[in-house]
Amino acid sequence: MSFGKSNKRVVWRIAQREVARMLSQPVYLFCMVVAPLVGYVFFTTLMGKGLPVDIPVGVVDEDNTAITRQVLRNLDAFQQTAIVEQYANFGEAREALQQGKIYAFYYIPQGTTEKALSSKQPKVSFYTNAAYLIPASLEYRDMKMMAELASGAIARETLYAKGFTDDQVMGVLQPIKMEMHAIGNPGLNYSIYLSNILLPAMLMLLIFQVTIYSIHSEVKEGTSKRWMELAEGNIHKALMGKLLPQLLVWIVMGSTYLVLLYAYWDFPLRSGLWPMALAALLLILVSQAFGVFLCELLPSLRWALSIATLWGVLSFPISGFSFPQIAFPAPLRALSYLFPLRHYYLIYVDQALNGLPMYYSYLNYAALVAFLILPFLLPNRLKKCLLEYQYTK
Repeated sequence: MSFGKSNKRVVWRIAQREVARMLSQPVYLFCMVVAPLVGYVFFTTLMGKGLPVDIPVGVVDEDNTAITRQVLRNLDAFQQTAIVEQYANFGEAREALQQGKIYAFYYIPQGTTEKALSSKQPKVSFYTNAAYLIPASLEYRDMKMMAELASGAIARETLYAKGFTDDQVMGVLQPIKMEMHAIGNPGLNYSIYLSNILLPAMLMLLIFQVTIYSIHSEVKEGTSKRWMELAEGNIHKALMGKLLPQLLVWIVMGSTYLVLLYAYWDFPLRSGLWPMALAALLLILVSQAFGVFLCELLPSLRWALSIATLWGVLSFPISGFSFPQIAFPAPLRALSYLFPLRHYYLIYVDQALNGLPMYYSYLNYAALVAFLILPFLLPNRLKKCLLEYQYTK
């Protein structure tokens, strides 16, 4: 299709019409501006401290000696842990855990100190509520570390009593010194881990829905024929004029989350802004393309919105940012590459976290570009729907 002045006038006329529709219907303002901004602020401030802090836990100290009290004070000093209650017995602590009053509890049975000082290997227990994965994991780590530190402290005092020097004691307690280096997110900041995917994924889902609604609502309101008349019967001009004003708004919203993540919160951005800006732009275009494709496949507004929502929600787990893709069954690993968010995530890892040259991400950029052919697969089917489909309540 040659794009001369007459075509530009047609597209411009439809774009003006679309702007008027967007301004006259509050649903556009809510879905395109209010919802993204609220989501951005919610997710980034929710995890503003990087990790949950002062997670409520309980203790059962049946031994109640100076040593066990010191152990519990040290546990309470951890940033993620806040001891909020001391229970008389195991049953009370378990009931509080089941009721959700605490996320974990530390159990020290009677005689623990005496057995430790006499080298009889006492046992302490800690229980976590795995229904809450993140707080349970953090508390398990803190309690396990506290048990190891307490054991080491008692062993150290025993070795000192036997005449060992400091070097000899450390050689016994820690014969191999371990160091851990978390690449890309050394502070284990959960906001870096989650927000970089949650924000674009949320925007992607909104683009799906707004694109489908803006097209199929023409059929529902009985204005689709007038829309096609303005486009001179050309479905490509009709879609271009309708989606262009929306695209400009989405670019602003995409730029907003980039600025929020990488300028305001100063998240890792090893390769600079442009690789992620390009990925964000492609994700926006692909989301619009996918919305148009669903409109071509499904003439029903209800069905198209349902499938778009399902596809968007499935993008979260199947992209591999929360559960490693390599652990998926083989069919799911292959299916994951049909989700644009998977390619965006891989670009983010290579560019923002690892700082690799853009060359290493060319396949993922190319995959996002390939998704842009979707609207060109069944345009005549959509045109027929706009001209002939009768909306039924």
